[in-house]
Amino acid sequence: QVQLVESGGGSVQAGGSLTLSCAASGRTFSNYGLGWFRQAPGKEREFVAGISRIGTSTHFADSVKGRFTISRDNAKNTLYLQMNSLKPEDTAVYYCAASRLGGSWYPKTGYAYWGQGTQVTVSS
Repeated sequence: QVQLVESGGGSVQAGGSLTLSCAASGRTFSNYGLGWFRQAPGKEREFVAGISRIGTSTHFADSVKGRFTISRDNAKNTLYLQMNSLKPEDTAVYYCAASRLGGSWYPKTGYAYWGQGTQVTVSS
């Protein structure tokens, strides 16, 4: 079992930056591939970024490529999402997720553990 807690969300103007964190507890953090997903009102939860077990591989949705960076610190059991050049369409609840598989991307069903989410609001 892995418990995930996101933090760092908030409100920012377009063009601004935020860094999300996801603190994990439970089983060995470095065993899991990790991902960030987001869900806007009335929309399905979508993949944003993912990182492999030891951080050697990353994967991004086309909509965030070049603007978002994902990283992990296995010594601190923490996952990060650095978001730059934010746009109003980035507004959503952001979730971190852990997969028993070790890769950098899976569909939602590939992630067994989820956090409760943190709200990101970008105003124009």
